[in-house]
Amino acid sequence: MVEMTAAPLSEDVLLFNSPLETGLRTLVVLDALHPRTCSMSELTWFDHLVVHTADIEGPDSLHPDLPSRGGELLVRRHLVDQGIQLLLHADLVTVIEGDDGVRFAAGDESPSFVDLLDAPYARTLKLRAQWLAGHFKDLAEDVIRSIVHDRLGRWTLEFQGAETLHEPSA
Repeated sequence: MVEMTAAPLSEDVLLFNSPLETGLRTLVVLDALHPRTCSMSELTWFDHLVVHTADIEGPDSLHPDLPSRGGELLVRRHLVDQGIQLLLHADLVTVIEGDDGVRFAAGDESPSFVDLLDAPYARTLKLRAQWLAGHFKDLAEDVIRSIVHDRLGRWTLEFQGAETLHEPSA
């Protein structure tokens, strides 16, 4: 008989605002957008917008409407990148390299995995991602950039760095 014990959580394990949490949100968004591909910039913007849908005249936001939430994009890019790396290791995301750079899409196993997410937060997140996909799925990246610019301000986009605005990275 094999005895199973849980490993103690160290103080270094973060669940909130972690690559794992951000990666799961990214996966839910990519699944809702399927078969659309997204640049790293778009994934960063969508990660913000899916939890702040009220900022774009959508349903109630999942996360609190804090006054400084526009600044979240400054730290979100790194978390989205780390989350994508987790998803790639789990074969839940596909990388597509093309003339417009590196883009990401939901992998073949993504729908099955996303269906397993059934906590109240996950169910609400999936609804917000479907709403977001309904409004953004067919928009070009420059149009989405303009919307983010109008809602969150040019300074936020500029602090993300030039590569975020123009050159997707893996």
